Amino acid sequence: MSPSDGGPSRLFRGVQRTLCRALVVVCLSAGSAAAQTAPQPDWPRVEEEAMRHYQAILRLDTSDPPGGEKPVVDYLQQVLEREGIPVRTFALEAHRPNLVARLAGNGRKRPLLIMGHTDVVNVDASKWTFPPFSATRDGGYVYGRGTLDDKDNVVAALMAILTLKRLNVPLDRDVIFLAEAGEEGTTRVGIELMIDQHFDQIDAEYCLAEGGFVSRIGGAVRFASVGTLEKIPRAVELVARGISGHASVPLPSNAVVHLARAVGAIGGWRAPIDLNETTRAYFERRAAISPPEDAERYRNVLGSDPALQKAADDYLAAHEPRLASMLRTSVSPTLIQGGYRVNVIPSEATATLDVRLTPNQDPQAFLEELRKVVDDPAVEVRYAARNTRPRGSSRLDTEAFGALEAEFRRHYGTITLPTMQTGATDMANLRAKGVQCYGIGPAADVEDGPKGFGAHSDQERILEGEFLRFVRFHYDVVADLAQASPEGQGPAGHHGP
Repeated sequence: MSPSDGGPSRLFRGVQRTLCRALVVVCLSAGSAAAQTAPQPDWPRVEEEAMRHYQAILRLDTSDPPGGEKPVVDYLQQVLEREGIPVRTFALEAHRPNLVARLAGNGRKRPLLIMGHTDVVNVDASKWTFPPFSATRDGGYVYGRGTLDDKDNVVAALMAILTLKRLNVPLDRDVIFLAEAGEEGTTRVGIELMIDQHFDQIDAEYCLAEGGFVSRIGGAVRFASVGTLEKIPRAVELVARGISGHASVPLPSNAVVHLARAVGAIGGWRAPIDLNETTRAYFERRAAISPPEDAERYRNVLGSDPALQKAADDYLAAHEPRLASMLRTSVSPTLIQGGYRVNVIPSEATATLDVRLTPNQDPQAFLEELRKVVDDPAVEVRYAARNTRPRGSSRLDTEAFGALEAEFRRHYGTITLPTMQTGATDMANLRAKGVQCYGIGPAADVEDGPKGFGAHSDQERILEGEFLRFVRFHYDVVADLAQASPEGQGPAGHHGP
């Protein structure tokens, strides 16, 4: 091991982490045996009910914009209160409420929060084969807006809290169900309201929410991704200024030309690799399950050889751009504005860049880097207004992450990859308050996204069997973390490391 690898101290830390995770697995195994004595759900009945609730809320149009989550909240409230589960709602705008339901535990452990958002992105109904709010079942799939984002998590959380209540499962910690509004772009009515004004209602040790998935390739499960942190979205503007004039006389100061050069320079540039605990673990674990050629690339991006690292990075940028984005702060030009008629050279032109900062990135230092890349005094580089998210991350050595690993092995027979999300979720706001949040989701075929069947697509869909498997998985994770051990020694799932 070379000095650049960290020497004995890094080796010692690695041994510590390995022993800690091994202890979690041992405790999980012991706890699972104890859990077998607990009442078990009648899964055929649970699955039939889950599908019924799922289709019911998928048929309620909660598009955001304009927003209108109340019909789903009303539906959930009726279901929960019918079972004797107390419910409270909180709203900044009456038609956009958030729902909180709580099962009380004995208080030996801090609460567990399970959540999903009830709004969905809006649709162009003319592009859908099946009506987007029909929840059509066809060929083993359920089609509809929100099937993957995020009414699957809403119903999985609903069924978990209903099942715990019906089985009268003793709990070492409160289980809190949050059905939130506004995640798709109006967070002020959802997570921001709940944290700023009602955090005591959702304060928890752990949180399970959207932001993960199980990858199937060729119909076979390959790995499970769990979101443990995410990038911070920012907007950057490039403003080019020059002399206005008649377009029949080309000018070297043309703002459009300067802007085009700046956008081109940024488009051809990649920020340096910036690794963290999650991304290191992701590529290490991904290498362990990949064919030799891919495994070598994943290891090389973590290595200390600059030439090998660059070659691997170049390959990922060309062939696996999502993974290349996980390695660094990303920049994508998305909007260009300039000029008002064909025969006038404008004095100003503007481009907007979508920037996703890594958690370690200093925002001001990154802006200075962009200015060096542009290298043009005629172009101003500045941050623009944007609804952003706070910083925060979740650890890999927790009781919750251990429970997820164990249940992914049991239900899917696969490895768990901690993942830094390139997009944004409401977990960021909770992590900033100290809640350890983990993003999970059902299995989906990797091939579906490019075919137009993914989240936010015009044919969003989910495999019926994978939705129901996720409902079972979700319940077992919640039970592992929350139910009391037979002798009151903590949750039946396992103890923390």
